[in-house]
Amino acid sequence: MSDAKDTTLSETPVAELTARRAKVEHKQLAAQVQAANDAYFQEDQPIMDDAAYDAKRQRLVALEEAFPELKETGGVSDKVGARPSGKFAKIRHRVPMLSLDNAFSDEAVAEFVARVYRFLGRKEEEGIAFTAEPKIDGLSLSLRYEKGELVAAATRGDGEEGEDVTVNARTIAEIPQTLAGPDVPDIAEVRGEVYLGHADFAGINERQREKGLPEFANPRNAAAGSLRQLDATITASRPLRYFAYAWGEMPVLPAPTQMGVVETFRRWGFRTNPLMKRCESVEELIAQYRLIESQRATLGYDIDGVVYKVDDLALQARLGFVSRAPRWAIAHKFPAELATTVLEAIDIQVGRTGALSPVARLKPVTVGGVVVTNATLHNEDYIRGFDSKGLPIRDGADIRIGDTVTVKRAGDVIPRVEAVDLAKRPADSKPYEFPTLCPACGSHATRELNPRTGKEDAVRRCTGGLICPAQSVERLKHFVSRDAMDIDGLGDKQIEFFHGDPDLPVKEPADIFTLAARDAGNLRKLKDKEGFGAVSARKLFDAIEDRRRPPLNRFIFGLGIRHIGETTARLLARHYGSFEALRAAGIAAADEASPERQELGAIDSVGPTVVEALIEFFGEPHNEELLDRLLAQVSPQPLEAVASASPVAGKIVVFTGALERMTRDEAKAMAERLGAKVAGSVSSKTDLLVAGPGAGSKLKDAAKHGVEVIDEAGWFDLVGG
Repeated sequence: MSDAKDTTLSETPVAELTARRAKVEHKQLAAQVQAANDAYFQEDQPIMDDAAYDAKRQRLVALEEAFPELKETGGVSDKVGARPSGKFAKIRHRVPMLSLDNAFSDEAVAEFVARVYRFLGRKEEEGIAFTAEPKIDGLSLSLRYEKGELVAAATRGDGEEGEDVTVNARTIAEIPQTLAGPDVPDIAEVRGEVYLGHADFAGINERQREKGLPEFANPRNAAAGSLRQLDATITASRPLRYFAYAWGEMPVLPAPTQMGVVETFRRWGFRTNPLMKRCESVEELIAQYRLIESQRATLGYDIDGVVYKVDDLALQARLGFVSRAPRWAIAHKFPAELATTVLEAIDIQVGRTGALSPVARLKPVTVGGVVVTNATLHNEDYIRGFDSKGLPIRDGADIRIGDTVTVKRAGDVIPRVEAVDLAKRPADSKPYEFPTLCPACGSHATRELNPRTGKEDAVRRCTGGLICPAQSVERLKHFVSRDAMDIDGLGDKQIEFFHGDPDLPVKEPADIFTLAARDAGNLRKLKDKEGFGAVSARKLFDAIEDRRRPPLNRFIFGLGIRHIGETTARLLARHYGSFEALRAAGIAAADEASPERQELGAIDSVGPTVVEALIEFFGEPHNEELLDRLLAQVSPQPLEAVASASPVAGKIVVFTGALERMTRDEAKAMAERLGAKVAGSVSSKTDLLVAGPGAGSKLKDAAKHGVEVIDEAGWFDLVGG
C-alpha cells in the first residue's frame, strides 16, 4: 500500500509542528486525499471512511492555514473529485462542478456565517438569509437542456470534465426529458444527485445474491455503479432517483435567490427536497439541522449532513470561490457511526516514503449497511494507548490482537479503532510489539526526533530508501500514475510484475523506457508471458513511447520529490520553462547567498520546505545519476502559455495597503480569476504592485526593482471594472 492510502493521521497539534515537519505531513496527507478522491469518485470503491477522509482534509487545511507557504493554488485541497475514467466519452463542464467545505460542529457553522459577514463587510443587524437542505449521499450529475430538451448528462468527474452518461440518464424516471414552463431558458444546466432509496437498495442486493453476484457496499456505491454502466439496459433496470438543487451554465436565471431557483426547478418537472428551508440566523440553521437529523432514519434514502447556502445570488457572486469550494456554502456533516468487533490481526504496510502503517484486520462487521474488515490504528503510540504528548487515551488501554474493539466510521469501509473492551480481553493476550525492522527489506525502522519539541515523530520509517522494494515499487507507481507520466496500461499491477520480473526488470524510471529494446533482445518475449499477448505488449510499448516527451510539470511531479505536489510542480514548470533550468537552480540554490536561492524562494506558494526539498534532491549523487539515465530516455516539454484576453494574465501581482472597494480576499480572488499570479512580496519578477492607503515597505521594494505601481482605481481601470 502506498502512503496515499495510508490512514495514519498525526495527533501532534499543528501549532507544535516545525515548518519542515508540517510540510512532510502535508505531502503525505495530500497524497492520501488524492488517492481517496480517485478511488471514491472514479472507481466507486472508497479506500477510507468519510470520517477519516474529512479528518485528513481538515488537517490538510489546518496545515495550510498555519503554514501558508504550503498552500498550492489548484493543489489537492483545491481539487474536486477525480479525473474521468476511460469507460465513457468525456464532457467538459461549461461551469466547473465544485465541492463543499465541511463543518463538524455548531461552532464551525457559526464561524462560517461570521466569515460570510466579514467577507461582505456587513453587520449582523443587516441580515443575510441562508438555505438549509439535506446533503444527499449519492452521485452528482449535471443535466444540460437546450430549448427545453435534454441533450447531455455528465458526472462530476474532476470538476472540470466528467463522463458522458446521457443515454443512461434518460432511463431515470425522475429526470425530465423536456422542461415545462414559460420561463425555461434556451440553455439550462440543472445539477443534482442521483441516489437509491433504502428499499430499492435492499432489493438490488437481494437480486445480486440470487444471481450469485457481489453485493453493493452501500446505496451510494450502488447508485454510482448503476449510472456508470456501459449497458444502459442495466441502468434502466435499477430504480435510480434524482434530486435537483443546483445549476451550471444558465445565462438567464429564473429567480434572484437560491430558494427561488430551486422552486422553479420543481415547476419545470424536477423533484426537489421538501426539507429545504430558508433561514435567517445561525440558530435557525442549527434548528433545521437538528430537525433533519431527527428524521434521518425515516427518510428512506441516505444523507450525510445538511448543506447551508447564502440565499441571495448576488451575494453568492460577490463571495465567489476559494480553492475547491464556494465561500457561500458549507456542508454540516453528521457524526460518524460506531460498531463493535474483534481485532484478529495487525498488519504493517510500508508506503512510498517508508512510513510503517499499522492496519487492524477485523472480524467482519456490518456498520450502517457496510461490511468492514479493517481499520486504521494510526501509529505505534496509538496502539500503546498514548497520544502525541504521551498522555493516556482510551483510559490508557493498549490495543492487542484478540481484543474486542469499538470501531468508528461514517459510511465507507475503512473505520478507525476507537476503544477497547478490557472486560472481554483474552487472558493470554500480549502487548503488541511494533516492528523496528522494515517488513519489506529488513532495514532499521526509526522514528525521527523533532528538534523543536524534542519528541519523536509519530511515524516510524524504513531507512532503506531505494534499496527497500516497497519504497522502490511505490515510487515507480507514482511515476507512472495518472497525474504524473500517465502511461496507459502501466498501472500498479504491471509495475509490481516488472519490478520482480527476471527478464525485464524495472527498478528505476529509466528502465521503463528501455523495455521495448530489452524485450527485442530477449529470448522470452513479453507477449509470451502470462497476462500479456502480442497486442497488449505492443500497446504497452506504444504507450511508453508516447510519453518520451512529457509535459514538464508532470515530469517534475512524477519524480516524487518530497513536498512537490502537482500544483507546485506546475508553478516550477511555468517559472523555469525547462527541467535543465530547474535542475541548475536547484543545484545552485545550495548556496544560501545565491540569487538562485532567492529567486526560488520568491515564487508564490513555494516556501522554505520546498526549497530545501529541491536542494536535497538535486544534491544527492544517486538522484543525479538516476536523472541522467532518465533524461537520456525522455525530453520534458515546457508548458504552453495559457491564452487569455485579460491584461493581467500571466503577470505577477502584489497587493498592499488598505483597499476600499474590495477586501484583500476579493482582490486576490479577482486577480487569480483573470489569470494573474498573486505574490506576497515584491521582487524583480513582480510585474505590478497595487497599492492602497497605508502602503509601506513594498513601495520601496517596487521602486528598487522598477516595478509598476498603480492604485485601486487604476487596477479597476486596467481590468475593465
